[in-house]
Amino acid sequence: MLRIRRFEEEGTRLYVAGAIPGAFHASIGQEAAIVGACLALGERDMMTGTHRSHGHPIGKGADLDGLMAELMGKDAGICRGRGGSMHLADTSVGIIGESAIVGGGIPLATGCGLSARVRGSDQVALCFFGDGAVNQGTFHESLNMASLWKLPVIYLCENNGYAITTSIGRSHAQTSIARRAEAYGLPGVLVDGQDVDAVYAEASAAVARARAGGGPTLIEAQTYRFDEHQVKLVTSKSSYRPREEVDFHKAERDPLLLFRAALLAADVDERELAAIEAEVDDAVAKAIRFGEAAPFPDPQSVGDFMFASPLQPQELGA
Repeated sequence: MLRIRRFEEEGTRLYVAGAIPGAFHASIGQEAAIVGACLALGERDMMTGTHRSHGHPIGKGADLDGLMAELMGKDAGICRGRGGSMHLADTSVGIIGESAIVGGGIPLATGCGLSARVRGSDQVALCFFGDGAVNQGTFHESLNMASLWKLPVIYLCENNGYAITTSIGRSHAQTSIARRAEAYGLPGVLVDGQDVDAVYAEASAAVARARAGGGPTLIEAQTYRFDEHQVKLVTSKSSYRPREEVDFHKAERDPLLLFRAALLAADVDERELAAIEAEVDDAVAKAIRFGEAAPFPDPQSVGDFMFASPLQPQELGA
């Protein structure tokens, strides 16, 4: 969780300074939902994410150097500078893709589950999406098919309460996302998304159920993003989130502070935590140096990697 927090804090700083192109959506405040779920996966399991998924590859084990270089658009990035902030993919750790399309990863994860079934693999797919994606047609279509065919998929909604600036109460007639599972005959679970142990427990149960052929699970992790929808996003003077609400979550519901307190209560020594913090700071600093030193892609390579098996001009009748 600390690796994600420091990586995104530095990513925010670099974005504001102009070192990261495009847009930057931080998941600061949502680290427990990410890490708790990813810890339940095996190395070969698959995952899809969202436009806010810098931290999710870290939770799955992706290399910090390659991630930072990718955010900077460098050739040494995990997608050779083609993915950027919102379209990260790293098949070496099972991340088949993240998408700026709201709900775009839901059918892809469902396809991963179908692929595992067809190939006779015990792999499962974990799908992250936000509360705004629940009103997309792909959510309903995917959950219905996955439940009907008992596909090994864990659908995890990071419910941070807001789809950009629209609160869930203004966009959902029935605000319990976990209860949506009832319509498709699969388990729906509500969990405190700021409690990494609680998320891990529910995700582990869902993974075990999926591997055993029991089908999909919908998990609603109630979490909170500390920053705006997008870094440097300009909002109206009349904020859609009360200042007191944001301050409360930062002071009382920060997943890192909550877990740090739990570790200290379990007699973990402060020096051990300080060592972890120093290690993380060094790793993030190294990733920044790596990204800054890496070259940009050759403009002549702009057409590379667009197709798995490129068609030749003569095959197109050119």
